[in-house]
Amino acid sequence: MKPKTIKIIYWVLTVIFVLFMAMDGGAGIAREKTGQEVMRHLGYPIYIMVITGVFKVLGAIAIAQNSLKTIKEWAFAGFFITFVGASASRAFVGDGIGLLMFPLVILVVMFILYYFWKRYDTIKTA
Repeated sequence: MKPKTIKIIYWVLTVIFVLFMAMDGGAGIAREKTGQEVMRHLGYPIYIMVITGVFKVLGAIAIAQNSLKTIKEWAFAGFFITFVGASASRAFVGDGIGLLMFPLVILVVMFILYYFWKRYDTIKTA
């Protein structure tokens, strides 16, 4: 794959992922009504929305930048835990396959982003 193609795919995926996570985090911080209903359904306290929301926004910022690589790695790890936990939570309350799969689909997108970040970082430093 050409370096230019890697760079384009990396940045497109990064922008989409970062915007999605920042908006989701912002909705959590604002304690958006639909999010509250989901938290109640899953059996979690509402205040957890603010905590996870702040970390999602911080994680989005970490993934958007390329200078602090260790922080970026931790952000990816945090999102991995978030998506697996979201899917598991849905499974434990008996939700359908569609609700179980959505976090896992986002997880796959994140893994693809991670792969292209590593490829981009290699061509950038070469």
